[in-house]
Amino acid sequence: MDHNKSDIREIQIICAEDCGNAPKKQLLKDFNIAFARNDIGFILENITDNVKWNLIGDKVIQGRSNFAEELKQMNNIGAIELEITNILTHGNTGAAHGILRFENLSYAFCDVYIFSSSAKNAKIKEITSYNIEVS
Repeated sequence: MDHNKSDIREIQIICAEDCGNAPKKQLLKDFNIAFARNDIGFILENITDNVKWNLIGDKVIQGRSNFAEELKQMNNIGAIELEITNILTHGNTGAAHGILRFENLSYAFCDVYIFSSSAKNAKIKEITSYNIEVS
């Protein structure tokens, strides 16, 4: 991967602290932060090769290489703040919702995740993303 650390953006993160004993919650928190900061390397390390990303109302992206290309196309969108309202996990599923703020607009989001297994170190194999522009 030719993505280097200098491309990773610093943004304000708002997220309630957790008990620290929930590895998948921590992964989803870190995954959402990586997405907002454009940390493509971290994101790709935590998805399966056959990942499926369903952007509701837009498109479905299948496979790690297509996922990486989509992230690169989003590179020019600079988030300034990520507010994660809730992260929920159970077994091989999880969800996170909040608001991603940019200079002139914001998106409320809810992402539903399916992991490759119930193990604490499982990778993300499917994401369903709901995004709504808000004022």
